[in-house]
Amino acid sequence: MATPLAPKKHLGQNFLRDPNTARRIVAGLRAEPHSPVIEIGPGTGALTGILRERFEKLSVIEVDPRAADVLRAEWPDLDITLGDVLDADWPALARQMGAPVAVIGNLPYYITSPILFSLLDAAAAGVLAEAVIMMQYEVAARLIAEPRTKAYGILSVAVQLLCNAEILFPVSRNVFHPKPDVRSAVVRLVPREDALSLEEAERVRLVVRTAFNQRRKTLRNSLSQLSGEDGSGIPEKWRGVRAEELSPHDFVELTGYISEAR
Repeated sequence: MATPLAPKKHLGQNFLRDPNTARRIVAGLRAEPHSPVIEIGPGTGALTGILRERFEKLSVIEVDPRAADVLRAEWPDLDITLGDVLDADWPALARQMGAPVAVIGNLPYYITSPILFSLLDAAAAGVLAEAVIMMQYEVAARLIAEPRTKAYGILSVAVQLLCNAEILFPVSRNVFHPKPDVRSAVVRLVPREDALSLEEAERVRLVVRTAFNQRRKTLRNSLSQLSGEDGSGIPEKWRGVRAEELSPHDFVELTGYISEAR
């Protein structure tokens, strides 16, 4: 058992303390034993030991030097990158490990969205095989939200355009130390076979962000900076609707119209 650490609030550390939950999280990965796996934010190793038993190629990214020392003491041969996951070069890591990578980890709540967009970029680049990640339940619900619902927004569209997402199971706040103020969920992301390229995804995201930043306005008004004040770059069928009424595929189509009109 790894040595306990005092959690650091500024790092968003909530250490998983329940072995059964840890086993369920690892079981969510469909990767083969020889597949490369990267664990992000392993902390004191609640998942790491189980991952080592199952996968031959395991690397971890840990920002806390104290946790890295604990991991090295427990598993001297463990491949550890000490640094911020937001600085991870996923294409380079995939090249280094010889194949698209499977990613697993408990995401700090305060940087969940940036990490998700980083993984989506990896999916668009073809270097992500799958991801099994734990996050705040409300954020997980947004990933699978449908149009015309309150939870549907930028993250919903961005994720669904590039990945198939599913909530595997909820996680009680009682299995962490310290207990977070919110409940969690484990999500599995698998890149879509028809996923956009990174360049295409970036174009669509600009339209999606612009539309949802003023989600109460119609697209004619919310997208005026991109499509012209008269809304001429937007097909008539969408000029009078709000962003939340468009499906992810609709946003791809809309981006194409706006690009042609500019």
